[in-house]
Amino acid sequence: MKSSTKNKTEGVYHEGKGKIKETVGKIIDKPSLEAEGQAEKVAGKVQKKVGEVQEVLED
Repeated sequence: MKSSTKNKTEGVYHEGKGKIKETVGKIIDKPSLEAEGQAEKVAGKVQKKVGEVQEVLED
C-alpha cells in the first residue's frame, strides 16, 4: 500500500473515531472526552491532507 493511501485511510479512521468520542463526550457531559475527540478529529484531518499531498507528489 502506498504511504499516501495509508495516510488518507488512517486519517479518515481517526477523524471518524474522534467525531464519535466528541459526540459521546457531549452526550455524557464529559468535557475531557469531548476535547480528546476534537483533538483526534483534527489530527485525522491533518493526516488525511498529508496523504493527499503525498499522492500528488507521487504522481
